[in-house]
Amino acid sequence: MQKRVPFYAVFVFIIAVFITAGCAKQEVVKKDEGIAPTQAVKQAGSDKTAATASTQSNASSPVPTKTPDQPLPVQQTQKSSSTEQLQSALEKIYFNFDSADVSDSARDILSKNAAEMMKDRSVKVRIEGNCDERGSAEYNLALGERRAKAAQKYLVTMGVKPERLSVISYGKEKPAVQGSDESAWAKNRRDEFVIVK
Repeated sequence: MQKRVPFYAVFVFIIAVFITAGCAKQEVVKKDEGIAPTQAVKQAGSDKTAATASTQSNASSPVPTKTPDQPLPVQQTQKSSSTEQLQSALEKIYFNFDSADVSDSARDILSKNAAEMMKDRSVKVRIEGNCDERGSAEYNLALGERRAKAAQKYLVTMGVKPERLSVISYGKEKPAVQGSDESAWAKNRRDEFVIVK
């Protein structure tokens, strides 16, 4: 004798099949479904805002950035302008042959440079010692360093803080003028003062 399945059991089974099939269809549609354009714009905007907020919260101090159509902030423009003015005001000094002694004319220039440097006490300056082409590379590197240190020492006596000054020697590697005569050599025996940013 065959057992009859109750009608409600068949009904529940059919409903379960439809629900399962319906859920699977919706899942497929969800995967293929794109974001509406207005939602995409809103989502991109909120992502950008969130990224900007997290970047700003992580940074200890905001760094001004410049886009092609956006001018630099006034404070940064003024700072770079004053730095350029200071750089152009700092004069070179020159030395006698095979000497690191600061001459009277070089002392006058160093005094002016110190006065300019005192106007902006946050600026750091690198003193670059140079030599003419005569002598070995090693000898000229040492001589260039002595020249840079002589200028540094004089600037410190004029009130410039030592931590604002650094020295480097280029020896005969960076001549200001090409040539093998006294007029070229005299221009190459020098200290230059470069603002370090």
